[in-house]
Amino acid sequence: MAIEEVKLPELSEGIDSGDVLEILVSEGDVITSGQDIVEMETDKATVPVPSSVAGKVVEILVKPGDTVPIGGPLLKVEAGATAAPAADPPAAEPAAEKPAAESQPAAEAPAAKEEPKPEPPAPQAAAPEPPAPAAPATPAAPAPAAPAPASAPVATTVSQSGTIPAGPAIRRFAREVGVDLSTVTGSGDGGRITRDDVLAVVRHASQAARSGNSAPAAAASSGGSVATPATPGLPGDAAEDDFGPVRVERMSKIRKTIAAQMHVSWSSVPRVTNFDDADITDLERLRGSSKEDYAAQGIKLTTMPFLIKAVATALRHHPAINAVLDTENEQVVYKDYVNVGIAVDTDRGLVVPVMRNTDKSGIPDIARGLAEMAAKVRGGQFGVNDLRGGTFTISNLGAIGGQYSTPIVNVPEVAILLVGRSRKLPVVMPDDTIQPRLMMPLSLSYDHRLVDGGTAARFLNDVISYLEAPSRLLLAL
Repeated sequence: MAIEEVKLPELSEGIDSGDVLEILVSEGDVITSGQDIVEMETDKATVPVPSSVAGKVVEILVKPGDTVPIGGPLLKVEAGATAAPAADPPAAEPAAEKPAAESQPAAEAPAAKEEPKPEPPAPQAAAPEPPAPAAPATPAAPAPAAPAPASAPVATTVSQSGTIPAGPAIRRFAREVGVDLSTVTGSGDGGRITRDDVLAVVRHASQAARSGNSAPAAAASSGGSVATPATPGLPGDAAEDDFGPVRVERMSKIRKTIAAQMHVSWSSVPRVTNFDDADITDLERLRGSSKEDYAAQGIKLTTMPFLIKAVATALRHHPAINAVLDTENEQVVYKDYVNVGIAVDTDRGLVVPVMRNTDKSGIPDIARGLAEMAAKVRGGQFGVNDLRGGTFTISNLGAIGGQYSTPIVNVPEVAILLVGRSRKLPVVMPDDTIQPRLMMPLSLSYDHRLVDGGTAARFLNDVISYLEAPSRLLLAL
């Protein structure tokens, strides 16, 4: 049968490469056309890549962390091959063939007879048995007393093909907590590695670090106690440094991207922030009277669609804020389209999905688009295209709490608007009466290289005028 290479397809317009985040198949697996084989990460989006060929995986050509250009090879597949017979019966042999492996010290062989019974309760209780298979995963732990099922077929960590029997979720979890799966003994069916096996490694490493057994050489060279930042970190399983308990976590890809983007913005953009308030009492009254009509259409009407529309309309009148400064070519690029990015706080970190052509959209369309975008973000289904092409960003701090801030400009854009939590305040009205009014805090940061203070003030005034007179906003469709 022919051997074919599966190559990285085009991920999105303008993207010329991607980083391998996770490999979802193993050598020897039989895959179908369209089955996801790797997860690639580009900028802030995770993109699953399907196979274009059905057959047996004969060679994986990449590893997590590799940067692969578009069209670069990912793996080789024997096209049309079917599944090989199950390899469970000889599974005990690799265990015997690898006496030097970390997971099977010879001194623990007498304890092997106990392994069939203690294992079933392992995932449920924090008894001594679960950590046993993982104890050898720490290089400096040759003498843990916990029994390890060294001679059991189920304890085989590496299959005959040389691959590690662990699913994508377990591989991702192990990478996040800094555990090398090749050192973990699996307690699942056929030696498959479970989450509890990985947890056992982390707990043992933390215990070893606290007892001072994990780095004797470092202690000798430093002449004192040793901090343990390299110890795998896990929430709830603290390590120790010179001053007390710590938890160490590796930076995720998205956190690295955010850090790099923020560093570029902070170091290159002379940022100024204007603060102001919008009286949204009338807007809130309009929203309250309309929300049931929107709910009947399955749309939750919040203040955000009105704010997006106000910003988009104002951007049309202030092109300098809807522009990009091209310093390399010494020119300003004015955008004739208005795409508003919405900064969203997620479990993975900050992402900014983009709503397109918001200046041409009505409130119902924007509200519906917001709901669809929120569902995508919550489900982690957004792609690279959802994050590209923004001309201005809105950050809604009020959804969490807080009033004013100095947001960082989302380069190459030149301005960002942060919205605080609205609250009732006593306000002196034009007739000199004092009334309780619902006030929305606004913080506009801008790149002073392109946006002058007067331009920023006029733009923010326009946004406020639309919010304070929602009838103008509705007529601006």
